[in-house]
Amino acid sequence: MNRLDDYLKFHETALSIRGQRQQLLASNIANADTPNYKARDIDFASTLQTALGTQTGKPATELNKTAAKHLDAKQSGDNDGVLYRKELQGNIDGNTVDLDVERNQFTENALRYEASLTMINMQIKGMLAAIQGQ
Repeated sequence: MNRLDDYLKFHETALSIRGQRQQLLASNIANADTPNYKARDIDFASTLQTALGTQTGKPATELNKTAAKHLDAKQSGDNDGVLYRKELQGNIDGNTVDLDVERNQFTENALRYEASLTMINMQIKGMLAAIQGQ
């Protein structure tokens, strides 16, 4: 079972992160008229790299301890890779949501999510074909 998990791990992790990103982007769109709302997003590549490094048992980053009583670094941050989007155009009410950017990012993320689902389906079909001897 461990090899099967390893085989599907990349796309499983990518789907999970894309799902989180989709929720953030939807939240940005929903709060487009909320005063002082700051648009948020995930740096997909670095979050995926961190998640895959941590899940394989090898921390993506390690910190050196200078004393035995120092605590271990927490591997996944409190914000799980969530960052504030850079403001492209100022707004009087302090809101940083640009609906054009958010809609484009939402659509791109949805397409990539679908592509990951297609890849997982192809992997499973390939395994089934190998099991059935086709």
